[in-house]
Amino acid sequence: MQSDSEDAPIDVDALVHAKEKFYFGLCIVVSVLLYAFLVRLIATGEAAGGVILVYVILGVVIYFLVKGLGLGYIRGNGVRVTGRQFPEVHAMVEQHSRRLGMEAPAVFVLQAGGVLNAFATRFLGRNFVVVYSDILGLATQKGERAVSFVVGHELGHIRRKHMSRRALLYPAMLVPFLGSAYSRACEYTCDQIGGALEPDGGLDGLLVLAAGRDLYTKMSSTEFSRQTETERGFFVRFAEIVSSHPHLTKRVAVFDSRPRREPELPRYASPETFAPPAT
Repeated sequence: MQSDSEDAPIDVDALVHAKEKFYFGLCIVVSVLLYAFLVRLIATGEAAGGVILVYVILGVVIYFLVKGLGLGYIRGNGVRVTGRQFPEVHAMVEQHSRRLGMEAPAVFVLQAGGVLNAFATRFLGRNFVVVYSDILGLATQKGERAVSFVVGHELGHIRRKHMSRRALLYPAMLVPFLGSAYSRACEYTCDQIGGALEPDGGLDGLLVLAAGRDLYTKMSSTEFSRQTETERGFFVRFAEIVSSHPHLTKRVAVFDSRPRREPELPRYASPETFAPPAT
């Protein structure tokens, strides 16, 4: 049985990382300046402006085609999560979405050759979440809460409109280091959202990305977190600066510092729900 706290609305604004707000504001300023420069350059009628305009239009068309084809492949080959197809995941998404005050997106499960990942995306006004099958497989190994955290994290991107904002802030996203800094801050925010939705799933949800679903239960989250102190240096730091995601050691350290609760029974479904639906 679910407790009232597990159905309580989430105050998303209170979970937004401070750096996301800062970098978002900076990206707005940079994007406005770059858009203004581009418009002025085109308005002058100079040849350079015309060339830039052609490249912009070409880039938009290519992006539209690539994004459309990618989602077309997912929708044609992935498994759509519904009340009869992976009903426990469907219930999880519905509950998380209600708590976040948003409409539940379309969710697809996709086989990706053992890759452990999930992502949220948006195309033509529709939101999608794609969960790779090996992540979902965690639920069959008593890792339901880790899956819940991962799903909550991706829903956080949709709730915060990160995909839409990045499209509007595209000029700033191309500025070296600025775009990646904003993206990393967004990841911290969504970790917080996922953790608020599933307080007991954050550690496992991140550790599995580090060691895989067969070994993550044998890891020490505390020792892994301490690598933030032992594994330092220019290249370690620079590798993070150019990345869209913070180092896993830092993300795990945030959750490892929190008090832990006793594990509870799965909330979304019984083990039988992983069996194929009756025909």
